[in-house]
Amino acid sequence: MPSPFFNIEMLPAKHGDALLVQYGKDRTRRILIDGGPLGAYPAVEKRLSEIPPGDQSVELLVVTHVDTDHIEGIIRLMAMPEQKWPIQLEQIWFNGWRHIEEARDLGGREGELMGALIHHRANERWNTSFGHKAVRCGALPNDEVPLADGMKLTLLSPDADALAALLKDWKKSATDWDIDPGDLEAAWEQLVKENKFHPDAELTLGPEDLTAKLRSLLKGTDPSKANGSSIAFIAEFNGKSCMFLGDAHVNVVCESLNRLGYSKAKPLKVNAVKVSHHGSKNNITERFLELVDARHWLFSTNGAVHKHPDKEAVEAVILGSITDPTLWFNYRSSFTEKWEEGAQKPTARYRTRYPASGEEGIVLRLEELE
Repeated sequence: MPSPFFNIEMLPAKHGDALLVQYGKDRTRRILIDGGPLGAYPAVEKRLSEIPPGDQSVELLVVTHVDTDHIEGIIRLMAMPEQKWPIQLEQIWFNGWRHIEEARDLGGREGELMGALIHHRANERWNTSFGHKAVRCGALPNDEVPLADGMKLTLLSPDADALAALLKDWKKSATDWDIDPGDLEAAWEQLVKENKFHPDAELTLGPEDLTAKLRSLLKGTDPSKANGSSIAFIAEFNGKSCMFLGDAHVNVVCESLNRLGYSKAKPLKVNAVKVSHHGSKNNITERFLELVDARHWLFSTNGAVHKHPDKEAVEAVILGSITDPTLWFNYRSSFTEKWEEGAQKPTARYRTRYPASGEEGIVLRLEELE
């Protein structure tokens, strides 16, 4: 009988996120998290098209939030008729306008496009684990969602306040675009006219050892309301685990960890963390590093647009991780390779992993890691 496996593939999504999780026991199950910006779609489509015919089922597509570097590739994929999709989607998590409206008791432009696509292509598969309501903390017992073969997801973000905070920005974006928020038919008509989406277009010390200067640079105050609405969760399978943080606000994640019973004295132990917001210094804090004990830290970005990862964020992981960290990058670029030389020193507190020479994207096989 085949051995259980849990693999995380950071696809070459340029400055964005596109993550393919494959796990299982006697067959392959899949989770797809985001699709990168539009310019990354050819690489994402190529990888998805390599999934064997007859085995193209994806248990869950998670569209974490409405930022273009996460959502455009999924809009591009779903703009095709479903019979032409390279994968078969069983369930889709995405918080559209109707879920943000709900979050009162709970941008906008790409969110309306995404909502229109799901509504027309896969409405019955939209947020089904949450009764077709918002994917948010507090909606399910212990914030847990079971998937096939024993995979368990524990939601960390967003909470109702973070979704509600997006309401005003979403309204403004939709109004500027000359449609009513939540008018999925109008958004669909606009999508039909959007040529770019058509198929024919394109040694570790610990958190207390962070320097005062570094602490002052880790602001933990991401101003983006869209990022605050980002879906983030812990995935656990066969004794292995990873935090997938999207672009989530670090304070929301920390509050969720505290609510789940984790603390500085009892940190959450996971094998890996997909770092929030591509390694922005605004999405990591000393408090977060105290609450999470992980060896493997994943940075999804080529740095081309926003010059991520920030030096301060990477240094915080190196100096502040409870366990000696290994830094994983899905690109070798001037923005990521600067940590390679330091990792080769005999006294290094960390290691680095990059794609093979001439390649982009990288795979972590959790069952093979320390």
